[in-house]
Amino acid sequence: MTTSAHPLTEAPELPGWDRAVSGKVRELYVPAGEDPASAQQVLVVATDRISAYDHALAPGIPDKGRILTAMSLFWFEQLADVVAHHVLSSTDVPEAVAGRALLCRGLDMVPLECVVRGYLTGSGLADYQRDGAVGGHALPAGLVEASRLPRPLFTPSTKAEQGEHDENITVDSARARLGDELVEQLEQLSLAVYNRAQRVALERGIVLADTKLEFGHARADGTLTLGDEVLTPDSSRFWFKDTYREGLVQPSLDKQYVRDWLTSDASGWDRGGDEPPPELPAHVVEATRDRYVEAYERLTGRTF
Repeated sequence: MTTSAHPLTEAPELPGWDRAVSGKVRELYVPAGEDPASAQQVLVVATDRISAYDHALAPGIPDKGRILTAMSLFWFEQLADVVAHHVLSSTDVPEAVAGRALLCRGLDMVPLECVVRGYLTGSGLADYQRDGAVGGHALPAGLVEASRLPRPLFTPSTKAEQGEHDENITVDSARARLGDELVEQLEQLSLAVYNRAQRVALERGIVLADTKLEFGHARADGTLTLGDEVLTPDSSRFWFKDTYREGLVQPSLDKQYVRDWLTSDASGWDRGGDEPPPELPAHVVEATRDRYVEAYERLTGRTF
């Protein structure tokens, strides 16, 4: 693929399509004149925007949207026999967004972030240190940063509006909100996706520490369907298999690098204050892009 000199942070106006929803990274379009709540087909466009700690950051990361799109396509192919997914075509899209757009089935999204953790880190570690449990799953004492969990765990969180905070909740709380049957389906599918992806990743020298998935019901027939993006550096933690060591913060191929810079003394940002995050310096932008490219190339075996 050719590289872009500058990030695309605003998706263009597209003849024949109406922009319906602007997310943290993606823009959702529907056919002109159609109701976004009932459209059978949608166009999902990945920009080069990047967010952290519920803030949109500037500038974007060049080529990030194209990397996320290509990587998601790879994983949707790998998972085709595990779960239904929303992609209809990666080629039948407007030329202006080719390479960063997917034509997809219209879904009624489930209002739940489906997180699967195979290792203890991030907010899961914080929950464990406070409660001895993650997502309502009691865990043995003595676990530390990057401990491998006895088994992968489904640990859902709320799906907050943009600018708000997702909140980790228990599986029982998810069942109270959405019903036993739906949450049971979500748990089974999420764990199946994680287990398949972990096996593929390990074969390529990568540990999938955790991932976040989103599902919706297809408007055409109600099938519970994997949507949004899947198993990218935006939604997953990827560690190096050959340098993994329990008890240490792991080098990673994901946007943790950006989070770490924001909370370092170098950024000068007070996360608990009222000021927005500072602009990302050029070396952070470049290093982040390099990590996304390396994740794509290692996992897919393809050259970006």
